[in-house]
Amino acid sequence: MSHELHHFSMGMWVFFLAWLTSIVGCYIGLTCARRARQATVRREKRRWTALGSVAIGGIGVWLMHFIGMIGSDIPGAIVRFDLLPTSLSVVLAVGATWFGLSVVDADEPWMQWVPDEVRLPVGGVIMGLGVGAMHYSGTAAIRVSGTLDQALPHVLASFAIGIVAAFTALWFSLEVDRRAVRVPAAALMGCAVVALHYTGMAGISVALDPLAQLPEGMTAVALLFPGFVVGVIALAITVVLLMAAPSDQDLQHEYEIADWIDDVR
Repeated sequence: MSHELHHFSMGMWVFFLAWLTSIVGCYIGLTCARRARQATVRREKRRWTALGSVAIGGIGVWLMHFIGMIGSDIPGAIVRFDLLPTSLSVVLAVGATWFGLSVVDADEPWMQWVPDEVRLPVGGVIMGLGVGAMHYSGTAAIRVSGTLDQALPHVLASFAIGIVAAFTALWFSLEVDRRAVRVPAAALMGCAVVALHYTGMAGISVALDPLAQLPEGMTAVALLFPGFVVGVIALAITVVLLMAAPSDQDLQHEYEIADWIDDVR
């Protein structure tokens, strides 16, 4: 028995909440990436890269995905989620973002095998594929009394959007310095992430089997709530660290003092 997947069953507010969440995560992540570029100590650089990966991959991508999922519904069906594929989707989102941010870092020793001229394309493709895999790992967690099928054109389109979104995110992480530019950059990244999600979801077709057993697993809200709480805590910690970090003026003074000491020597 064929059924349609309704994407906005709870209203458009879920869509805008998902988009806003993605924008906030991407903005914080871009700010962390900027701090990583400014860092002169490798340990500090890696710390900011890791925080940026959690903000972009964990909040801007993964949390946006599952907020969008709670707004979806299959009329006449009980929908549950498997925890294991869902957990894998988190790892894929954060790990792919971390790899992308690391590969474009020319100072990262273990990434020296990548030629400088192809760092951005390589990082964008691998990060985009990882983000796309995150989406389909998340949809693979859906459990219903029946089967879900993915339309190949939508799958290919969503992966293409993921690669473009990843390339854009990495380019912005290298080029965006001013806060006034990071805001529209984060909004654009949020649009790309939302487009990937809803393109992939539009390709899902559902065939329910009235004789099948009821699905087992967690409800979308039960799954999302702890993820949302952890995400808010992670963002709060990152924001506090960003506020406690030296300002641009402080960093400039440190560089000038370091240059003066070198001249004196």
